[in-house]
Amino acid sequence: MSNTALEQRIQMLEQQKQDVLTRIQSAPAPRPPAKDWRGSLGMFDDHPMMRQIDSAGELVRQRDREQSAT
Repeated sequence: MSNTALEQRIQMLEQQKQDVLTRIQSAPAPRPPAKDWRGSLGMFDDHPMMRQIDSAGELVRQRDREQSAT
């Protein structure tokens, strides 16, 4: 490859690099992530119905432990 062809190729690549950098810099900022299940953690901690659900779940787990121990 001749020096002039190589120089032209380098100039073309430098221009492409500059175009890419310009597009990246002018791109809009990324949107914040969508809300997920972590936003609802603790919503029902003090609710009486939640206490009943937790108690019922604990009873089920205790029965399962007892059955698997025998």
